[in-house]
Amino acid sequence: MMEEQDFENLSLSQPLLSQSSFIELWDNIKLIPLISQLMNDQALAERFDENLFELPPEVPSRDGVTPPASTVPVTSDYPGEYGFQLRFQKSGTAKSVTSTFSEQLNKLYCQLAKTSPVEVLVSKELPADAVIRATAVYKKTEHVAEVVRRCPHHQNEDAAEHRSHLIRVEGSQRAQYFEDTHTKRQSVTVPYEPPQLGSEMTTILLSFMCNSSCMGGMNRRPILTILTLETPEGLVLGRRCFEVRVCACPGRDRKTEEANSDKMQNGTKQTKKRKSAPTPDTTSVKKSKSASSAEEEDKEVFVLHVHGRENYEMLKKINDGLKLLTKESKTKTKVSVKQEFALPSSGKKLLQRGERSDSD
Repeated sequence: MMEEQDFENLSLSQPLLSQSSFIELWDNIKLIPLISQLMNDQALAERFDENLFELPPEVPSRDGVTPPASTVPVTSDYPGEYGFQLRFQKSGTAKSVTSTFSEQLNKLYCQLAKTSPVEVLVSKELPADAVIRATAVYKKTEHVAEVVRRCPHHQNEDAAEHRSHLIRVEGSQRAQYFEDTHTKRQSVTVPYEPPQLGSEMTTILLSFMCNSSCMGGMNRRPILTILTLETPEGLVLGRRCFEVRVCACPGRDRKTEEANSDKMQNGTKQTKKRKSAPTPDTTSVKKSKSASSAEEEDKEVFVLHVHGRENYEMLKKINDGLKLLTKESKTKTKVSVKQEFALPSSGKKLLQRGERSDSD
């Protein structure tokens, strides 16, 4: 009862809210969370780092990017100040060799996807992080603008990322494959390693992943391999170039091409000698021919190949007839010679033993 009276007294003593005051109170209640949210946003803004979502500056990377290259690569040798040289192992021209080098032709003969060791020599210590770059170009001027790539057949069979590259470096996990953005030429680099203790050279292992005769690839067009010694920035310190033929039998092809080269050189010398040599005397030849007897000419035997049995029988009869005619002609000549010596001259009688002539 007391509580009900207090509630009535309280309600009666306090004036009731009008409609306008209630709306103001309601608006104030709605503004409280907005104000608190604005205060929180202001505190967050003070702690917010404006550079949080900015991308870091791009750092130039060497993966897949090469320094700008010229449209027509230089193929002349340039040892440079470091005396950059190449040397190949002497493997001969046996049929079993997988790689052989001809110093006479400055040409490497190798099999498809077989390792070809190349020895690198320098005269003094190179700068740090120097690399060796291998690039393939076509030898002839009408093809030099084209990019040397593998044929589609061998590319489709290969699952490697750099399957379009003709030259591959074996035995090194640090090899990097590049494609120039301007010329689209492909190359591969490997860091230069100083010679080991007791050695004067460093060996790199190259493999050529397409035959020279592959359709859609080299298509029997000769190629050159350019090895350049470079700094990490792409500055060339030295250059060496050699021709390459990728074939099934390197020893045989090297032997054949070296022999053809020797014939070409000897052929030019022989033609000069033949020009200076005097012409043979034709009169002496005629005399020698006239001096040969008819019997020797008859002794010459000639072989005639005849197709068909009937043709053979017919020609055999002709041959037998000719033999018979020559026999008869020889017997007639012998008889005529005897008669010439036995018979007297015309108008005179042959004298017998013991008879005298009319004149006597």
